[in-house]
Amino acid sequence: MRVAVCQLNARDDRKANLAAAEALLERAAAAGADLSLLPEYVDYLGPAAGLPEPEPVDGEVGQFFAGVARRLGMWVIVGSVHERGPDTARTWNTTLVFDRSGALAATYRKIHLYDVEIPGRVSYLESATVAPGDQPVVVDVEGLRVGLSICYDLRFPELYRQLAADGGAQLLVVPAAFMLHTGRDHWEVLLRARAIENQCFVAAAGQTGDHEPGRTCFGRSMVIDPWGTVLTQVPDGPGLAVADLDLDRLRAIRAELPSLANRRL
Repeated sequence: MRVAVCQLNARDDRKANLAAAEALLERAAAAGADLSLLPEYVDYLGPAAGLPEPEPVDGEVGQFFAGVARRLGMWVIVGSVHERGPDTARTWNTTLVFDRSGALAATYRKIHLYDVEIPGRVSYLESATVAPGDQPVVVDVEGLRVGLSICYDLRFPELYRQLAADGGAQLLVVPAAFMLHTGRDHWEVLLRARAIENQCFVAAAGQTGDHEPGRTCFGRSMVIDPWGTVLTQVPDGPGLAVADLDLDRLRAIRAELPSLANRRL
């Protein structure tokens, strides 16, 4: 299966963000991608005061990406959007997965919320405006088991072990808006660790550049194989990268170094 990771600089204009995402998906389809991954908050990434009214999964944004997936005949994982949440004060941070026909195949609501205070560097309380999900999700993509996660989830290895061990995941996806100050030290290290310890492919699609005062995202979207080797990476700025997933290699790694089978906890 050929996978594309798309890197965006979403801002405070939802119409422009959707157009930019569609253009990258068209490039991915032209490159022969079967499955394309978009970053976290592809619909809007800007000041909270300008956030458009959150929608249900079948709202305007969901219907837009369903139509793109159908038109291109390609699986599309919309990294995340602002879904109408359980109350007026908080949304869900939700991944949407569309199949080649444009049908909604799965949704995943971000479980781990970014509540971080680093004096003098960053103060961010995601839980003030986002409600956490509580269900790990693995979706079957034409025989490929794909485990879903979003951004800050990356720091919680127990989620990925559940996706791999209980859900049978072979590919783990990580759409993100990873901050620059942590991304330059932790992004690739954590992605490669999740690939190695779970013997899975990992596809990570990040936001890049400035989005609002005080928020800069790291980018460096990439695809990693189950040995921890980076197969492809997007350079700085918007763009995409494509990689072919060799499932025979995955099976060989799991047979030769059977750490998943040998686990005792």
